[in-house]
Amino acid sequence: MYEVEVKVRADHEAVEPALEAAGAEFVDSVVQADTYYDAPHRDFAETDEALRIRREHSPASDGPGDEGSPETTKITYKGPLLEAESKSREEHETTVADAEAVVGIFDGLGFEPAATVRKERAHYRLDGYTVTLDSVDGLGEFVEVETETADDDIETAREGARAVLDDLGLDPDEQIRTSYLGLLLADDASE
Repeated sequence: MYEVEVKVRADHEAVEPALEAAGAEFVDSVVQADTYYDAPHRDFAETDEALRIRREHSPASDGPGDEGSPETTKITYKGPLLEAESKSREEHETTVADAEAVVGIFDGLGFEPAATVRKERAHYRLDGYTVTLDSVDGLGEFVEVETETADDDIETAREGARAVLDDLGLDPDEQIRTSYLGLLLADDASE
């Protein structure tokens, strides 16, 4: 499967009423910490690949005693971008039972942590797409529209994602193809 994603910077206060007006269905909100790894055998920055460990939980509500959901951990591999028009790429992901064991495995194989991206996300469903409002530590607010598809449907999926952004009053031509990790590393390099 391939992940097709279009991402833009956007003020969430302006997007939330547009989601409601469009009939989007709220799915959930989560807090994520994504630790990205460098490989000992090739440079992922050069090959445009990514390997990460994602730790995720739902935030606590305002109710007494609610500490949110237990943490889940996933390993994700993302292949190189497939086209210039979106952030479409091959993706493989699985949930793991023991985050510290995975860290130990990566360490034992020579993989080193490159950076951690922390974000709060609110997920919505709209017209067959997932619309995500992201607040990324150190970067600000973004909106992602994404779906998964077979490789022969990437163009159709991309155009549908662009249409969803347009319906929300956002300009798909302002898309950002750089990952949050890439944005953070570029920001760190400019300081």
